Amino acid sequence: MASAPTIEIPHTLGREEVRRRLANRIGELPQHIPGGVARMTTDWPDRDRMTLHLVALGQSANATIDIEDRIVRVKLILPPILSFMTEAISAAIRRGGEELLLPDHSG
Repeated sequence: MASAPTIEIPHTLGREEVRRRLANRIGELPQHIPGGVARMTTDWPDRDRMTLHLVALGQSANATIDIEDRIVRVKLILPPILSFMTEAISAAIRRGGEELLLPDHSG
């Protein structure tokens, strides 16, 4: 069974600024994944929702990123083989998200 943690990252930015930062910086994600990323695709199926699919180390993972007024909610879907790393992956996403969403971070 796949692991599906949800990470909530608070922010004080407007939705437009969160969208701008995500769009401008999502390309940096592969450099933070050990072993590298073979493929990454993103989509904006809705104004306040980004979807992400990546393949790394022969494994596929998906994420849905929902932008709300005061929270960015990231829902991961990790393959079973990575379930033992769920806490570490969630913590890394939280740290990176908090840094990206700092009020004075111009990105």
